[in-house]
Amino acid sequence: MSQSVHKRYNAESENVLSIQKYTGKDYRLYDSNEKIFDIAKEHSEEINDTVRAFFWKTYSTNVKVNNIVSAKDSVTVFVKSVNEPCFHTYAVLPIHEKEKKIMWNRIWSQEGEVERAIKSGLYVMAFDIEFNMLDEYLESATRNFPIIGTPEQVIDMTKANGYTTPYYFISPSGSVFEKAFTKFRRNPKIRGQELRTFFQENLPCPKGVNIGIEFYMKEKDATPEQDILDAIVLDIENMVGIPRGAYSFYLNDNFIDIYRGIGKKDNTLTKKSPYKLLKE
Repeated sequence: MSQSVHKRYNAESENVLSIQKYTGKDYRLYDSNEKIFDIAKEHSEEINDTVRAFFWKTYSTNVKVNNIVSAKDSVTVFVKSVNEPCFHTYAVLPIHEKEKKIMWNRIWSQEGEVERAIKSGLYVMAFDIEFNMLDEYLESATRNFPIIGTPEQVIDMTKANGYTTPYYFISPSGSVFEKAFTKFRRNPKIRGQELRTFFQENLPCPKGVNIGIEFYMKEKDATPEQDILDAIVLDIENMVGIPRGAYSFYLNDNFIDIYRGIGKKDNTLTKKSPYKLLKE
């Protein structure tokens, strides 16, 4: 990496901010339209109610609206489930700019995205003991190494990856999760123990459960350290009793893009596909 690029990543600018200072309020979509945002702002309460009703009617799920961001001809509404299964996702509400009209009856979600988000939450419900063990280790890593995770507020404002914590997100796929989702649709009040029994009888392929672990360096002037990433990967590799899945790892410097809400950049250290760590 050239010295000029290295310097850009280690000095706060109009586009980059320390992860500790970032709130997610500047997050934007690539085709952000301020005029659309202004229309939405005037109807924020109605948008909130419409989105919540959409998720309840379509997915039998109560959600909280965390953020509304504009696009070319719509707004994307970031939400978080209120109860189990826990997940972050989004819905899209079209807006006619010239007529300043919100298309209330045309609200939609990207095909498969909400379903995938719910599936990730169902998996955590089933294996809460295993995920608690993973949570405890990753939390301890922030005490043992000069690293931190993503603040909860940033997750709420910018992430729609399904089940997401300050340290990782989960993205499931495969027929087993389709069946689990069907069970949820039939009984939205399904309990974790029933899901655990189901998954134990229908073990998902580890490659079908992507668990992406991500940290930031704690100090502004620190560059990602390979020794830290290697130590975390080795610990996860040796751990017994954590969730089944394909683990990928990312260690960023201290800065995040304020508009994209992404910390990954040229100097990010990774261990990912095709070298993911598989835990049976």
